[in-house]
Order: sequence, then structure tokens, then C-alpha cells
Amino acid sequence: MELSRQVIIKLNEELNRAKIPGNEELNSSLRLLAKWRSLLIQNTYLIKHGTKVFGGPFRGLDYIEQSAEGCHVAKLLGCYEQPLHPYIAEFLKRDYTRILHIGCAEGYYAVGLARYFTSAISMAFDTNPLARQACEHLAAKNNVNERMTIAGEFRPSDFKLLSEERALIFCDIEGSEYDIFKEAAITDLLRTDIIVESHECFHQGITERLVSMFTATHDITIVKDNGVRTLGKMPSWFESLSHLDQLLSVWEWRSGPTPWVIMEAKEGS
Repeated sequence: MELSRQVIIKLNEELNRAKIPGNEELNSSLRLLAKWRSLLIQNTYLIKHGTKVFGGPFRGLDYIEQSAEGCHVAKLLGCYEQPLHPYIAEFLKRDYTRILHIGCAEGYYAVGLARYFTSAISMAFDTNPLARQACEHLAAKNNVNERMTIAGEFRPSDFKLLSEERALIFCDIEGSEYDIFKEAAITDLLRTDIIVESHECFHQGITERLVSMFTATHDITIVKDNGVRTLGKMPSWFESLSHLDQLLSVWEWRSGPTPWVIMEAKEGS
């Protein structure tokens, strides 16, 4: 009830911003209501299944009850960022000595990958102290905390850690890709596979820049997302939801295009 009351107050604020609400106010209100409904579905999932991830590459991950930011129920269902799943499945077959997640939030990928790469050094970075705290909790919950380090700001000079490593980087830093990936870092990443979420919605042209920087040393694939998700067998309670609720369950709250740049180190580079 408290959540619903807060949403009603916020909705009234949105609609009262103009004497006659226009498209901006209506779009903002629709997004607010969609998030509210998504949170209610999330609560239903937690009641029915607890915090175990239902499917996807991190199936069985004992997750937490709320993400540090953004959507949550799609992660619990296991369909989060589904266009990446084939690439993650391929990377899980490789022998990495170090895993870095830059912008780890609560640790969905950082802890999920640490569960697979039991002999690799796993490092997670996030400037948000609450996110780091959530990541620490998730790591302990999944018994990987002794194999992980969780720190604050990542600096480009830290890439030197990887110069002699067979490493995997996962980077999601909400538009700060320009600040992390510098020309000087390329020589330290010759043996490193990289997944970067490229926030074109914040910095138009960042995808093209990443491609131009790494095209000589890495095989590059651009993965786009049209928002469509394909679910396998779902529990009966989920199948009985309305189609709108099913759509909201897999919606990831994105406000604009965020393609991924997959960069695989070339043999001999």
C-alpha cells in the first residue's frame, strides 16, 4: 500500500506539471505506472520462488530481493539482456585467469561469473557504496566472497593488471565509457575479451569510437537489442498472468538504445 500511495502522489505531480498534460507528461506517467506494475510482479515472483534465478546463463544464482538500480524481475526470470546470452555461453567455455566487472551494481554478472570461473581472480568495481554493499552480500550468499574483491572507482591505469593475463572484462558504466577506454590501454588488453554496454543514448558515437580503437587487435561484434525476449517453460503462475504483465516482467526499463560491443582478442595480437 505504501508503494501504491507513493506512485499515486508521483503520478499526480507528473500530470499537474502542465495545465493540460501533453505527450511528455503522459509518457512519463506511463513509464512510472509500468515500473510500479513491474515491482508488483517482482513481489509475486519472490513469494512464489524466493530469490533463485529461474533460467538463463546464471540459473540457480541465489539473488537478492532488489537490484541496486533498474529492473529486477527480468534478472530473476533469467531473461535479462538476453541478446548477450549466446556470447556469455561461449565465454563460459574459456579459461580466464582474471574476471573484471566495471560498474557491477549489485553483482548479477560479477557474482554470476565468479560462480563459473572458480580458479580465476574475480574483481568488481562500482562507485556507488550501496551497490558495493549489495554486491558483497550477494557474493557471500553464493559463497564466492573469498574469491572476489569489490572496490570503488576503476581507473584506466588498472588495465595494466591484465597485460599478462587471459582476462574477461564486463563493463556497464552508464555513459562513462569515454573515461575508461583510452588509446594507451589497448596494449594492456591484447589477451582480454571485452563486453561493453555502449550507452549511445548518453554519448552518441561511443560505439563507433570503441570499434575504431580495438578493430586492429580484436574481432568485434555489435549486438543490438529490440526488446523482444523469448522465454522457455515458465511456472504455471507466470503463464496465467495477463499478456501485459508478462511483457512488463521482461521489460528492462531502458530509456534509449544501449547496444553491446563484443570484442574478442585476436589470435597473435
